[in-house]
Amino acid sequence: MKKLFIFSLTSLFLIACGENVEKKASAKLQEARVAFEEGNFSEAKLQIDSIKILYPKAFEARKEGIRLMQQVELKEQLQTRAYLEDSLKKKEEAFNAIKGRFVLEKDAEYQEIGNYLYPTQTIEKNLHRSFLRFQVNEKGEMSLTSIYCGAGNIHHHSVRVSVADGTFAETPSSKDIYETTDLGEKIEKADYKQGEDGNVMGFIYLNQDKNIKVEYLGDKKYTTSMLPNDRKALAEIYELAQILASMEQIKNELKEADLKINFVKRKIEEKEDPLSR
Repeated sequence: MKKLFIFSLTSLFLIACGENVEKKASAKLQEARVAFEEGNFSEAKLQIDSIKILYPKAFEARKEGIRLMQQVELKEQLQTRAYLEDSLKKKEEAFNAIKGRFVLEKDAEYQEIGNYLYPTQTIEKNLHRSFLRFQVNEKGEMSLTSIYCGAGNIHHHSVRVSVADGTFAETPSSKDIYETTDLGEKIEKADYKQGEDGNVMGFIYLNQDKNIKVEYLGDKKYTTSMLPNDRKALAEIYELAQILASMEQIKNELKEADLKINFVKRKIEEKEDPLSR
């Protein structure tokens, strides 16, 4: 009889404790709901996480917490997407405001991505001239082409640019070199992508208001000076590249946000016990 009495007391104690735990966990859950409604998603997630930590046996509250967490995550991703859409719209407006200053070279038959050039640097305006040409593709990837025209080959593979104070930048050897002859004239071209150009394009941008010496390095050295129009071309292309690259990054982030939104929506639509996952 005494044992039965003790067992009954223990059972009542455990039930009371269980009810107390659920009550406290429910209070935390309510705080999370209030924070969610107020748009304070960090606080909502903090309160939901605390339920699992402080009241691991409050199963009903934990289940509701998981469902609320899914709603929080969905709302966060929808807000992120709205922010990204607004940012992309602003970048597109900035691009549309300046794109008329550039020439898009793109052959629809074999090019999926075209290149923007500054008008003074188009091919037809620069025949028989040795110079540095700058372009940026529609994804914001900038590149430099060193073009040499002369009576004899120098077989150049890199270029160095410098200013009067002795500071300079130099490309590594190009991975893409082309040489040909046209009516006795030797033509050489070497391409360098941004990030693989030894910061030559960045150096020119920072020194666009100075006289810049260009040295072609190869079997023989050829030296020339950048014309003001070429320095301006670099500056204009450089700034266009920043806008196009930002647009491309935002588009990729939008795709990622959409994937996350769809994932969370699928989880919300599932009917299984969230604690069984």
